[in-house]
Amino acid sequence: MGTAKARRLNRDYRGQDHATNILTFPYTPAPTLSADLLLCMPVIKAEARQQGKRLDHHAAHLIVHGVLHASGMDHQRKSEAEAMEWLEAAILGRFRIPNPYA
Repeated sequence: MGTAKARRLNRDYRGQDHATNILTFPYTPAPTLSADLLLCMPVIKAEARQQGKRLDHHAAHLIVHGVLHASGMDHQRKSEAEAMEWLEAAILGRFRIPNPYA
């Protein structure tokens, strides 16, 4: 999805008027998880470049991040963020993708 659509959806559904890297729309909870993950590739490409990360690694990280959101996890509080980041790094590590928070 392009930046204009990402911005519009982020504004309409999250109240934030900017394009974002991924939006998660969960429909059913685990164990029968059903959700849409919308990736904004222009934002993801720019972030990967700025952070010196491989594009495929950054995109994989955001997909894992989105799936965890769809599973009910969040990062509004510090403890939630730490748990989510730990799990993201552990999942990515299984695919030999470096910890995105290191």
